[in-house]
Amino acid sequence: MAAGTAMDWREGLDAGVLSSESLVRDSFRRIHALDGRLHCILAMDEERSLQVAREADARLRAGDRSPVLGLPVVLKDNLHWSGLQVSCGSRSLDGYRAPYDATVVGRLLAAGAVPVGKANLDEFAMGSSGEFSAFAPACNPWDLARVPGGSSSGSVVAVAAGYAPLALGSDTGGSVRLPASFCNVTALRPTYGVLSRHGLTAMASSLDQVGPIAVSAADIALAFGVMAGRDPMDSTSVDLPGVERLARLQPRSLKGLRIGLPQEYFTDGLEPGVEGLLEAAIQVFTEQGAEVQEVSLPHTRYAIDTYYLLCTSEVSSNLSRFDGVRYGPRAKRETLTEMLSETRDQGLGSEVKRRILLGAFCLSKGYYDAFYLKALRARTLITSDFDRVFESVDLLATPVATGTAFPFGAKMEDPLAMYLADVFTVTAPLAGLPCLSMPAGFVAGLPVGIQLIGPPCSDVMLLETAHAFQSLTSHHLQTPPFSQIGASHGL
Repeated sequence: MAAGTAMDWREGLDAGVLSSESLVRDSFRRIHALDGRLHCILAMDEERSLQVAREADARLRAGDRSPVLGLPVVLKDNLHWSGLQVSCGSRSLDGYRAPYDATVVGRLLAAGAVPVGKANLDEFAMGSSGEFSAFAPACNPWDLARVPGGSSSGSVVAVAAGYAPLALGSDTGGSVRLPASFCNVTALRPTYGVLSRHGLTAMASSLDQVGPIAVSAADIALAFGVMAGRDPMDSTSVDLPGVERLARLQPRSLKGLRIGLPQEYFTDGLEPGVEGLLEAAIQVFTEQGAEVQEVSLPHTRYAIDTYYLLCTSEVSSNLSRFDGVRYGPRAKRETLTEMLSETRDQGLGSEVKRRILLGAFCLSKGYYDAFYLKALRARTLITSDFDRVFESVDLLATPVATGTAFPFGAKMEDPLAMYLADVFTVTAPLAGLPCLSMPAGFVAGLPVGIQLIGPPCSDVMLLETAHAFQSLTSHHLQTPPFSQIGASHGL
């Protein structure tokens, strides 16, 4: 069976034409056929997944109906699913298995979704390309010589390659949106707090959010509505207004929709062809009656500096727990200090070490005020920019990235160039805003995404707007050229 959308499979399951077990078996056949080249799955428990699928089929036969009942889903390997590994893409967690379910995973399981694999990622979700996994990096299915984007590389590739119609990633500064743009899928970063962080391995706690990934906005809505809402295990969690509209998402009327184009995002740095695709996407909105105006977010120029000062500071604190004392491999040394130092040196990769060191420096005596405290103040100014702009527009439309997916190795020796890959995606997380990436077309055969950003708790409106755009276009329905990665399997 060829890959399909979550909505397609939902209808087939509800009609009794499809079974969850057959879909899950097809997911595993596809993974076995293609993942030797794509490298996006780090762990599976096929028998357990098939048992969950059989239970879903029993519920379907009994007349139970749920937006995700029986649907396969891939989980980023920094989310806990009880009994399976949580590697976070790092050697420092070899042998660690989740003792409980993350809240979002538990809610999906309760609604009948079937996890089929744990997905590859940049180590501890630190990276923009997917190249910083301690294991073989996931490959972009549109061009195996190019990066898929990070850090949720495996989750996005799994959807693009048809392993499952739904996946979960995490987004701190662009980690579901950037790879979504590079791989031609749709991904949502919710308003901060709408999806519980309980059971998501912390990177930067004031920025991290679980992000659902699928072919379309309508597919994302199926899973998002099941997972959203307050969680007593996460004190930062909030309820989502309009969640009842997600089970059967309807396109929003675009007539009169006020769209802002931030001048700071449309720069000379956009690659040739990308700006043209963005203009064409905006024209789709205006032809349906949307009103477009240029706006300004003047403190955007401080966003990259602010993000990386805050992110690395929180990283240095959160990752202090990975020391070999309670879990993971432990170096054998004579003293406690030597053991801790050697364990972290052996277990952590270069990018993780770089961010820990940068964060420790930012928080150190004599530099806290000059760096961390100043970054907090800049964050407030960036948030105020958004508050002011959303008084006159309903949402913002921006690029996701300056260009298409770049070749493996192109930025590995230049950390600053790698960080600048996030230039359009870090600003909204600093303000806690919902934003999504959706396909907008192709340049030289490679996907390009457009980003929509909304005010706090406008997540449902963003998805309805994206659904309206995708009802008028077909970019999101284009699939990668599987002839180069396993057409002989007939998948």
